[in-house]
Amino acid sequence: MTVRIEKEDNVWTIIHSRPEARNAMDPQSADDLTSAFLEFDSNPSADVAVFWGEGGAFCSGWDLKYVSTLDKQYPLKELDIPKDGGKRGNGGDIPRGPLGPSRLELDKPVIAAVAGPAVAGGMELALWSDFRVMERTAYLGVYCRRWGVPLIDGGTVRLPRIVGQGRALEIILTGRQVMAEECEKLGLCEYVVEEGGARKKAEELAHEIARFPQTCVRADRRSAINQRNLNIRDALINEWYNGREALIEDGVDGASRFKSGLGRHGDFKNIK
Repeated sequence: MTVRIEKEDNVWTIIHSRPEARNAMDPQSADDLTSAFLEFDSNPSADVAVFWGEGGAFCSGWDLKYVSTLDKQYPLKELDIPKDGGKRGNGGDIPRGPLGPSRLELDKPVIAAVAGPAVAGGMELALWSDFRVMERTAYLGVYCRRWGVPLIDGGTVRLPRIVGQGRALEIILTGRQVMAEECEKLGLCEYVVEEGGARKKAEELAHEIARFPQTCVRADRRSAINQRNLNIRDALINEWYNGREALIEDGVDGASRFKSGLGRHGDFKNIK
């Protein structure tokens, strides 16, 4: 198995381990990663996931040795998405992406812990995650530009939404290396840590998020993601009904804990 899950309380670290190939993605790894994230999303005891590549590389992209064996006339026919988009669920109702979970629309947070290369399809998987912790020596880049292999795991969709169209096109068309510190400046990652520290920092953040009332966490996350495709009025409606569910489930009880003296003056520790 090239994919395993390590669990600590309600945080799952989902690990891709093909270090001999710098965690390049082959079909078995893509299947296993997709299954692991679907299991995480459906398990009531799991709240936040960390996505990590073992051995000093997040993911060096698609395994090009495998790509070279594809049917040139109709490659990856089995992964076609219905042109009507299929049902709207967590994405598990349509074929997985070429690199695995890139088409999933999970209802729980995923934090990417990036060491070394997250390039080509590996960059697309990092961008699929909610946010990214990168080691100072880590980097993104459309390295597949050299070989004529396109971005088909969401890169042309997610990158412009994060950094804007002009900067996204510059990164996509040149294929250049984007080091961690530049990624932080562009909004492509949220934390830069020293080499060897990405997993530890991502897990610390995951445990912090997992401490909070989860109906509210997921409602706010869902609203923030879904608003991108809506006008202001529809986005406000969506936020309202998402939020009201969380207020019923979490908010009134949480306010009662505040009233009893917990969490005063911005204290995030003593809240239960």
